[in-house]
Amino acid sequence: MTHFLIYTEDKPDSLFIRLENREAHLNWVMSDPDVQLISAGPWLDDAGDMRGSLLIVSADALETVETWLEQDPYNNAGLTGLKKVRRFNWLFGAPE
Repeated sequence: MTHFLIYTEDKPDSLFIRLENREAHLNWVMSDPDVQLISAGPWLDDAGDMRGSLLIVSADALETVETWLEQDPYNNAGLTGLKKVRRFNWLFGAPE
């Protein structure tokens, strides 16, 4: 399995979309056996509002992660502006 880092930024003025779809997103993020969630959470702007997400997952291939992300309720609701997925070489603090 390969680790991947996922960074997203919400579209401007879209906190309401995030809040309306948060429960569905939280249920979805753990639902695919082909993508194992290792760590995740929203990143915050200077006012303390959620403005995007940072996830670390493991999967067999980048394509698997990209397909998985297309099914994210946040993505389907139009929340996601910028999305970056990169292979991640875990050096310190890796899960056992």
